[in-house]
Amino acid sequence: MNKKKLIIFGTGQIAELAYYYFSSDSEYSVQAFSVDKEYIESEDFFELPVIAFEEIQASFPPEDYEMFIALSYSEVNSIRKKKYFAAREKGYKLASYISSRATILNDMSIGDNCFILENNTIQPFVSIGNNVTLWSGNHIGHHSEICDHVFMASHVVVSGGVHIGSQSFLGVNATLINNISIGEGCVIGAGALVNSNVESHLVIKSNSTNSIFSTDELKKI
Repeated sequence: MNKKKLIIFGTGQIAELAYYYFSSDSEYSVQAFSVDKEYIESEDFFELPVIAFEEIQASFPPEDYEMFIALSYSEVNSIRKKKYFAAREKGYKLASYISSRATILNDMSIGDNCFILENNTIQPFVSIGNNVTLWSGNHIGHHSEICDHVFMASHVVVSGGVHIGSQSFLGVNATLINNISIGEGCVIGAGALVNSNVESHLVIKSNSTNSIFSTDELKKI
């Protein structure tokens, strides 16, 4: 089988994991890595070339290669979001990784540059936007909507009919009851139980107390 050719943006731990998953369980063959020129520390990574993002099109044109942005939730997902749009502006199609060990029942209503790892259960009528990361072992209940640029850690329970606003982060073991809405740019702490709507740019701690942070404070998370 002729595999699609892929460039991974990043050389950190997320990029290492992306390399492993795409190489062992996808229709893609990783050909190179890329980072911004000022962050290049080595000419190769996993014995593949590391190319400055500013120059990537010359060696790996978007007509022949797809890209995956392998970044975390730093600054409430804003860095990953920025590089996602930068890659699209260069003309690259953004690849998604969806584990063969995940249970996907939503007719593949999943956007691009998504990273969906093993043991996720995605029920029917769920909508997942672009640039969404679902770490291992989450439950996404029926008729829920996960908007763009969300990062969800492991073992999160999202009940039915939940709306999760763009650029939000959900920590390990968080639980969201059914038919609630989480605003944009929210941080749901590890172990938090969320049982009502949450306005945008709130931090919900595990003891269920709400705290509003300024934009600058949110970016430190």
